[in-house]
Amino acid sequence: MGVKIFLYPLSIRIWHWLNAVLCLLLIITGISMQYSNPEYPFMRFDLAVTLHNIFGITLTVSYVFFIIINITTNNIKFYKVQLKGFKNRLITQSKYYSVGIFKGQKTPFPISEKRKFNPLQKFSYILVMYVFFPLIFITGWALIFPETIIHDVFGISGIHLTDLLHVIIGFFVSVFMFVHIYFCTIGTSIGSNFKAMLNGWHE
Repeated sequence: MGVKIFLYPLSIRIWHWLNAVLCLLLIITGISMQYSNPEYPFMRFDLAVTLHNIFGITLTVSYVFFIIINITTNNIKFYKVQLKGFKNRLITQSKYYSVGIFKGQKTPFPISEKRKFNPLQKFSYILVMYVFFPLIFITGWALIFPETIIHDVFGISGIHLTDLLHVIIGFFVSVFMFVHIYFCTIGTSIGSNFKAMLNGWHE
């Protein structure tokens, strides 16, 4: 039996699962809009747009909840980066994921009460949560209210550029989500990390 550390308070767990479900629903409705075919629709275009907007608005509220949680529970400390040596730590963790883990080597940055994320996780989470998410919210809300978008940028439609940026960021968030799910299977057992996000205890 491994040592257990309580890392995920109830507020974080609720937000995490809500965020996961909403992102999945946004991916489904987003793909449905992107590749809609009137003759063979996966989902009616107007319905996909309506649902995508609803899920997007809900995700925005969820994100505000995430920011409040980070501040009030001091969870934000896990996102702080010590820049000195960070590049080398990223390289070390990358080598572990690409080679070491398949040789049965121990993780170079084990989880503890003071360190919830390894360097690669920290980098990707900061990128997604503090760069990609704000950008996808800004572009998403702008598309809901297109009158707020600049008409054209160097002769190119502002709406088209906003939509393109929204889709590109959505693609990267989608890739992150599925990679994240895969890495969640890397624990003391395939389901241990999923269990931790249910009961709060990391083994």
